[in-house]
Amino acid sequence: MTQAVTPDRRRFLQATLALGAAALPARAFLAAAEPEKTKVPAEKDQEDVSPAEDLMREHGVLKRVLLVYDEALRRLDSSGEGTDLPPETIADSAGIIRTFIEDYHEKLEENFLFPRFRKAHTLVDLVDVLTAQHQAGRRVTDTTIRLANAKSIRDARERKQLGDSLRAFVRMYAPHEAREDTVLFPALRRIVSAHEYDALGDQFEDEEHRRFGEDGFEKYVDKIAGIEKKLGIYDLTQFTPKA
Repeated sequence: MTQAVTPDRRRFLQATLALGAAALPARAFLAAAEPEKTKVPAEKDQEDVSPAEDLMREHGVLKRVLLVYDEALRRLDSSGEGTDLPPETIADSAGIIRTFIEDYHEKLEENFLFPRFRKAHTLVDLVDVLTAQHQAGRRVTDTTIRLANAKSIRDARERKQLGDSLRAFVRMYAPHEAREDTVLFPALRRIVSAHEYDALGDQFEDEEHRRFGEDGFEKYVDKIAGIEKKLGIYDLTQFTPKA
């Protein structure tokens, strides 16, 4: 049976509805005033890197190869015959230089960066030197690859050629990459628009995936880490000066 609505009950219901209506704007105000929760970017956004960051982290792989070359030189010089230098460590490191640095990283610079600097009439002299050094580096790597074997290391003349090749590469590329990291790459933002800068990052990523598949950078980090472990130079603590 439907309960009759008495005057007192009607007044109670009307008061309740009025309070609820009055609370709606307050709740809306509080919701608007509540700090916006931090948006968690999609996984792809978290992995996106700028063109300069992409090139500089690839320089990190190059630097680690230079450390391997330094260790190889130390062993060649200390043993006289390089008997404690596994030749595959040099061959594999030179392979990383050829495939990941010269045929990929430097091609990005030559195809996407250097033309833009020349068009903008900015740092052209530096770009010319860097281009010439890329060409010289490839010739040096040719020599290193040819001599990175047990037979050449046992031969005094070829062992000296290998050592000279490693020294020449380290001597040129340490200042080469430092100049790019501190001068060329930071200047890129000044000669391209923000949209073009972002588009370059996408082009670099697409090219990396085309050449090496997913996680190409990570694969080469793992490769150089394996070489460091084989030479016993992976543990960073050994490079800390003793107090």
